[in-house]
Amino acid sequence: MDRSELITISPLVLAYLGDTVYESYVREYLIRKNINKKVNDLHKSAIKYVNAKAQATIIHEIENELSEDEMRIYKRGRNQKSHTSPKNADIIDYKHSTGFEALIGYLYLNEEISRLKYIISKGLEIVENNMK
Repeated sequence: MDRSELITISPLVLAYLGDTVYESYVREYLIRKNINKKVNDLHKSAIKYVNAKAQATIIHEIENELSEDEMRIYKRGRNQKSHTSPKNADIIDYKHSTGFEALIGYLYLNEEISRLKYIISKGLEIVENNMK
């Protein structure tokens, strides 16, 4: 996918993909960390990393590290009008988490895998520090 195609993709489509990519990284991380845990326990652990509040916290803490392009994608995702409402989240956290997921989707589609992994690993670290 070339850059002109990538920047015209709806931020909600980027967030849709980013949600899956981020959750996959979280699941792999938890499996590697807790090799003999039951699936239900892994799921309960994953929720702590992938909920709107956790993702909003991540984006707030890494915002100053984002490039101009990354910030633009994040803000487009955050400001996009969604036709769904969050079930278990504050609307502000939900908007910020949508921006975070849009950024993850963008980096994935743009094949910026090292940057993607860096942001996700920072996110995992941030969430774990907030659980202490």
